[in-house]
Amino acid sequence: MKLKEKDVEVGYLYLTTANQYRAVLAMKGEFLIYAPSLEGTAPLNLDASKMPFENMPFKKCQIVTFAKKDYQAFDFNGTEAVKHKLNEVQLTEVIAQCNAKSAMAVLLAE
Repeated sequence: MKLKEKDVEVGYLYLTTANQYRAVLAMKGEFLIYAPSLEGTAPLNLDASKMPFENMPFKKCQIVTFAKKDYQAFDFNGTEAVKHKLNEVQLTEVIAQCNAKSAMAVLLAE
């Protein structure tokens, strides 16, 4: 299923049909920065304190490009949905794992 641009939000986790998790870290204008996991990543468990983005480079793209990828619903913390809100600890972990802090600052300053 494709997302609508309005369904893409900062701080949410998405799963592509290739089993690649994507966490949206920052958005401004028509662009966003996100963290991608490897494709074929195993499902996250209920204690998702360890996020699957270690040593993965963040990416910047247009929101419309991100939304056009094929996504699927997945179970996270006992809820089945296409997107799931990350808590503060998880979001901080993702940002640290893909070293996106400075890129996020640059995007938000543009």
